[in-house]
Amino acid sequence: MLLVLCVDLDDDLGRKTGTETPVVGRDAVEDAAVALATADPEDSDVNVLFEGVHLAEDLGAEERVVVAAVTGVEGSDVQANRAVGAEVDEVLAGLQTGEEVRAVVVTDGAQDESVLPVVRSRVRIDSVRRVVVRQAQDLESMYYTIKQVVNDPETRGTILVPLGVLLLIYPLAVVASLVGLPGAVLGLASGALGVYVLVRGLGLAETADGLVERARDSLYTGRVTLITYAVAAALLVIGGVEGVNQLHAQQAASPGPLPVSSVVAALVNGAVTWFAAAGLTSSVGQITDEYLHDQFTWQYLNAPFYVLALAAVLYALSGFFLQIVSLPALAAVLTAGTLMSVLSTLAFAILEDHQERASAA
Repeated sequence: MLLVLCVDLDDDLGRKTGTETPVVGRDAVEDAAVALATADPEDSDVNVLFEGVHLAEDLGAEERVVVAAVTGVEGSDVQANRAVGAEVDEVLAGLQTGEEVRAVVVTDGAQDESVLPVVRSRVRIDSVRRVVVRQAQDLESMYYTIKQVVNDPETRGTILVPLGVLLLIYPLAVVASLVGLPGAVLGLASGALGVYVLVRGLGLAETADGLVERARDSLYTGRVTLITYAVAAALLVIGGVEGVNQLHAQQAASPGPLPVSSVVAALVNGAVTWFAAAGLTSSVGQITDEYLHDQFTWQYLNAPFYVLALAAVLYALSGFFLQIVSLPALAAVLTAGTLMSVLSTLAFAILEDHQERASAA
């Protein structure tokens, strides 16, 4: 028995027509194709369904042929492949035949063909038929194709944004040459393009969009963290500069090159107080926002104590390597930092427990 399997990985058939899948049988697949063509004549999956019906008619004279349409889900390729696999299992279970089943898979492009390993794990594949509309190969369709690309939000962001940055480089360079800053403009333009390509290439577009959305929400809802994070970022930059200054001071005071441990210690010793200030600023802002939005718990207060304890330990440890902190002082700071973190955790856990019991009572 030959199974002609029409694959619609992103479930255009189900989403646009409401058709229940899998669809099995020549007449059922043809009706589904007509319904999809009526709902969206430009959808390429229409051609996949009609091609499946056409293959079933051509091959039906030689052997028993069953045509079926299976769909995945929109969005995740992994979930879509799993959905297609489940529907293929359902189709094979419904055939109820003792004959060996072989498959001809019909798709509309390389994306749908990513499901081939899933199908092959369930039934032997004799061939794969990719449906390409003839008009799409002609030069006269170029205008239509470009128009479709421009109107599609996904391809528009992927293709037009880098193209726009590239086209802006020359006029920006001309303007920059008039003011004597050609290198800076070219560097910024190439840097912006590089960041965009990296974000797209690493799949971080959704993450970046989420960060922008959260920043906008914080601005409109009056979240304190928007300010405290900005201040913390500035303090981190200052801390980095101070760490480098401390390293330069140690190098100037040393008769020879510093060992690696002293270089790291100098950087940490100069920067740690500013980093601690950044941590305290951001944690206080977070605590304030949680309190204002009725999401505060006592355990949030652990963060400032942890920051202080960690900063004290790093400052004393780096000072010991730089020989500006004695061993007894280092031991005292390590002990105090450990006790501070443990006692703060214990104290706020007890307060949290008392609050929960009071609320329950």
